[in-house]
Amino acid sequence: MPAYDSQTALIVVDIQNDFAHPDGSLYVSGAADVVAYANRAISDASQSGALVVYTQDWHPKHTPHFEQDGGIWPVHCVGDSWGAEFHTDLALNAGPTVRKGADGNDGYSGFTTRDPQSGVQQQTELEEILLEAGIERCVVVGLATDYCVKETVLDACRLGFEVLAPRAGMAAVNLQPGDGEAALTTMAESGALIE
Repeated sequence: MPAYDSQTALIVVDIQNDFAHPDGSLYVSGAADVVAYANRAISDASQSGALVVYTQDWHPKHTPHFEQDGGIWPVHCVGDSWGAEFHTDLALNAGPTVRKGADGNDGYSGFTTRDPQSGVQQQTELEEILLEAGIERCVVVGLATDYCVKETVLDACRLGFEVLAPRAGMAAVNLQPGDGEAALTTMAESGALIE
């Protein structure tokens, strides 16, 4: 387990029912282990005075992100639905939550979303939350390795944070065989420490 302090943030990515519960529309194999790892990390981080931030997919009922509307994904994490709720077993503390996609934008990173038509990117509030808290280092866990975790890690590296991504704290969708391992390689090449 990583060491935590007041200059470290634990970013818990998208541990929501649609990804983490077997009845979810986009269930990720191995999610139960990720929930358990995240809970231990949340406990360690909280006891050490580290900031814990949660990200949450929060889509409208129709978006080009979804297969029904021309995208590649089944309908998932529609705002205010069961699927969008955090997994029941996930430890929630007083840390802030950053919702992605509520405005109809899509994107995988906790730091940025993009207009599905124009591709123009917009910042979420995540970077501002971290900077205001004096954060220098991020530990990123959650779902899924090859999408939202990877993109959050890449953005954190690009923004100048030291980033640790514990392999045991994530699981991959693997739309194509090997996507998860390829994502770990990409994260490491961008400067993240894969533990």
